[in-house]
Amino acid sequence: QVQLVESGGGLVQPGGSLRLSCAASGSIFGIYDIEWYRQAPGKERELVAGITSEAGTNYVDSVKGRFTISRDYAKNTVYLQMNSLKPEDTAVYYCKANIRPTAWGRTLLYWGQGTQVTVSS
Repeated sequence: QVQLVESGGGLVQPGGSLRLSCAASGSIFGIYDIEWYRQAPGKERELVAGITSEAGTNYVDSVKGRFTISRDYAKNTVYLQMNSLKPEDTAVYYCKANIRPTAWGRTLLYWGQGTQVTVSS
């Protein structure tokens, strides 16, 4: 059984920083692309940042220069460093990962449960 668990959310003032973590555990043969999404109240879920198995990255324009996605292959963990946070970054942040649980099985899509980020003075 594969699990994705996000952590690191919280309340921060505008201009502050947070680092989110997304840790995969369980039966894992390989982890491929991993993405961070966010969903604000009353809005659709949007892609924030992604990282490939080769560590290629991409970001939505609104976070470029402020957010950095990275991964620790040994720990099966992906991070989202968020700097210069703005009130409009307030949302529940989710990670999504393409994971192959076994060598003989196929790659499946997993979502974490989400972590709340609130940017407010």
